[in-house]
Amino acid sequence: MKSKASQSQGLLLFRLSHSQLFALGTLKIRELVPYTTLSAIPKSHHTIIGAATVRGHTIPIIDMAAAVGYPPIAEAERANAYIIITDCQRMVMGFLVRSIDKIIECNWRDIESPPNNLGKNAYLTGVTRVDDKLVQLLDVELLLSKVFPSSPETTRAILTDVQREILKPLNILLVDDSLVARKQLSDALDSINIPYLVTSDGREALSIMEHAYQEGRPVDLLVSDIEMPGLDGYELAFEVKNTPSLANAYIILHTSLSSEISVSQAHQVGANEALTKFDAHELIEAMLRGAESHRQLKH
Repeated sequence: MKSKASQSQGLLLFRLSHSQLFALGTLKIRELVPYTTLSAIPKSHHTIIGAATVRGHTIPIIDMAAAVGYPPIAEAERANAYIIITDCQRMVMGFLVRSIDKIIECNWRDIESPPNNLGKNAYLTGVTRVDDKLVQLLDVELLLSKVFPSSPETTRAILTDVQREILKPLNILLVDDSLVARKQLSDALDSINIPYLVTSDGREALSIMEHAYQEGRPVDLLVSDIEMPGLDGYELAFEVKNTPSLANAYIILHTSLSSEISVSQAHQVGANEALTKFDAHELIEAMLRGAESHRQLKH
């Protein structure tokens, strides 16, 4: 199956320094606008350089270079800079970058995981090569989590004892290529003492599910990101639903894209639910619906 995500998602290449190319998936991007005068936002994070008015909306602007550890974009450079307007994690946000390179089509299966030696604060979800140049895919979720730390209300789930006992026997697998998203998912379940398996890779998730089935403990709940290098969430859901031994898994796909399109595509490939991440309450409610679905299958 050719993934709907892969068909529609390219890469926007841009520069935060004069040498290194970075990229974002185009599904996250609303538009590109030349630098415009910004108004101050008092008491904001040090990487938020102000707010821009774009099509009648006031949008916070983050100096992306400063946010990922490069020298900030100086006032003198801003006249030639661009603002990338993104729609991610229910927030419309602008990122100031030094320059826009181009938009390219991309086979997301060719994107590799970032090297381990980059450390956990490298803000990367993957690396690839374009015209023989290294391109680093930025982890927008991780970046936003540093600038706007999640409130406890969205990251902690509250369960009754009865609900906890309903979820505990289930074999749960979490899949996400974003370090911060994996931590959010893990923290939500750790806080309510629910066991789970976790991986950053769609292909490995499929392997884990096949192995779990062979051991007589098939995965009951699969919670997966949609946008992932390699095997993305749509493809993973499609493979699971078309493999008889795995097809009983209740599939919850989640995405940082605020889009109804993502939800409808998720259902087309066999997912039971699609969520705009991240809200722990919504996730747990979806998992409880999955548990009820499994209970009905057994009766």
